[in-house]
Amino acid sequence: MISKAWQTRLRALQQKKYRQEQGLFFVEGAKNTMELLHSDFEIEVVFATESFYKENEPWLAGQRFRCEEASSDELVRAGTFASNKAALAVAKTKNCPEFIAQPHEWVLVLDDLRDPGNLGTLLRVADWYGLTKVICSETTADFYNPKVLMASMGSFARMQVWYQSLPDFLSQTDRPIVGTFLGGETLHGFAFPAGGFLVIGNESNGISAEVEAVVTQKITIPRFGGAESLNAGVAAAVVLDNLRRVERKE
Repeated sequence: MISKAWQTRLRALQQKKYRQEQGLFFVEGAKNTMELLHSDFEIEVVFATESFYKENEPWLAGQRFRCEEASSDELVRAGTFASNKAALAVAKTKNCPEFIAQPHEWVLVLDDLRDPGNLGTLLRVADWYGLTKVICSETTADFYNPKVLMASMGSFARMQVWYQSLPDFLSQTDRPIVGTFLGGETLHGFAFPAGGFLVIGNESNGISAEVEAVVTQKITIPRFGGAESLNAGVAAAVVLDNLRRVERKE
């Protein structure tokens, strides 16, 4: 059973202000709960249905965190899902260490990505293509937003995410900074450098003028039809797929 105190607390944790104050966040559903259990996040409590507990007892029994049984209806009332027959888990937020990029490593940079679903999708795309570090502008959606975590489909557990003033941060690096623009060099045949930063811009306005000023190479995804633009997640996937394809040939 989820106590009234925890119900109140979980509703509060849907807001960034309270997540920051309490240093806590929550995930919902079987996929994200299991990803959290396999991660290095410090878990506070897991509320699980009887069937979910029985199915995953080796991961839930005898752990340092509390595990309490809850009905599906209780999970729905306490969280954000319209249906949840599995679990809801609460964990402590964590501070990323000092940013250090390895030689030849690619880092995803997100400039003013406001939509939580888009951010979650971009985390999933980055994870698919083997990127583990993401630099976000200070106006990008909160990493611990429940909608971000849901859209990431578990990829949040493998990501390190920093929030920075992008012009200040990027102006201090000597690594290549590749940005996506409508009028850049065509992606097909682009000579990707051996590592660097890939910048994806705002859903409506693209990369800001302040960040554009520090971009060293501009690329564009060739358009063959009449669509005005691509979703940020789709654009990132297309670029990263071309990047990895070029790397395999070298």
